[in-house]
Amino acid sequence: MKIVGLETFLVNPTGRGRNWIYVKIRTDEGIEGVGEAFNTGKDKATEAVIHDYGRWLVGKDPTKVVYHWQALYRSSRFPLGTVSMGALSAVEQALWDITGKRYDAPVYKLLGGPCRERVRAYTHVHGDTPEELAKNASSIVRKGFTAIKFAPHPPNYLRKGVNAVIREAFERVKAVRDVVGEDVDICLDYHGVEFSPCNAVKMAKALEPLKPFFLEEPVLHENVEALLEVKSKTTIPIATGERLFTRYGFRELIEKRAADIVQPDPIVCGGILETLRIASEAETRYMTLAPHNPFSPVATAVCVHVDACAPNFLIQEYIPDEGVRRKIVKKPIRFEDGYLLLPEEPGLGIELDEKILSEYPFRPWDREVAIKEDGSIGLV
Repeated sequence: MKIVGLETFLVNPTGRGRNWIYVKIRTDEGIEGVGEAFNTGKDKATEAVIHDYGRWLVGKDPTKVVYHWQALYRSSRFPLGTVSMGALSAVEQALWDITGKRYDAPVYKLLGGPCRERVRAYTHVHGDTPEELAKNASSIVRKGFTAIKFAPHPPNYLRKGVNAVIREAFERVKAVRDVVGEDVDICLDYHGVEFSPCNAVKMAKALEPLKPFFLEEPVLHENVEALLEVKSKTTIPIATGERLFTRYGFRELIEKRAADIVQPDPIVCGGILETLRIASEAETRYMTLAPHNPFSPVATAVCVHVDACAPNFLIQEYIPDEGVRRKIVKKPIRFEDGYLLLPEEPGLGIELDEKILSEYPFRPWDREVAIKEDGSIGLV
């Protein structure tokens, strides 16, 4: 079996906001594989890199997944950035999809078989006020979720003082805790918006009585020592990793055990096998795995195959497949009673509905620039 070509699809499901970037790799035996790339806003650049990788792939055996990954990663000589790593991750997923279909097995069975029968998931809660957050949290829990996530910060936090932000954050989290009870896990995403570790510690200390499941990205990833400082001063488990690539990018974080939970994103950190390698390294330090995934149903399927195989898996970020999301793939991963179910179909177990994709054409998108009250640039 040989690769004969590839296609890309840039899809904007809402007519605004992020695009979804897909690759489909074709073979001479009619077997096709799909993958999803991380979107940075430089989505046309990611698409171009995917097609550039096609120059290497065409004419070669698609089942040599590690071989092709090494060729594309090592041949650059210099470290790859977000655009190239997103492209490489998408290609790797598509090659696994083809390989699973070639051997008539789900990808997780090719990776050692499942460690679990289902995958616990959490989803996002939104709301500007504590009351809105609480109402939406209650609605999501009624859908079967046993864990939820939201940002503790109030709207316009960049224009408020530290004490006001912490006070309002406590009110937001307490409102949710009061309505969902003690048995629903509350995950909090700091989004790395705090430059000062001491302010992140103040926030964590204020929220500890509300028993968060984890605090994500209390500081940015560039300085592992700063993250370790926060971790050492709070009882809330610390999670991070969505902005890191490959096992090499995670090395210092894991070696210093600067977090409790690693959050690699399979559609940018290097793909399925690389995520499992990161999880394995984390396992040696007694750190758990909670993959990052605010993306499409294709990324969800990719994550589920990783989660099935990682002994130290904790929980999976998941956006429910409702509305447009349910149209993008012909058979989304099933969600029941707080868990995602493992697909039984070969490969990734999902198939793009290409007739639908054309109804949601690409639109340029850029992440917002955060401007603080004094006119300087803030973190987002």
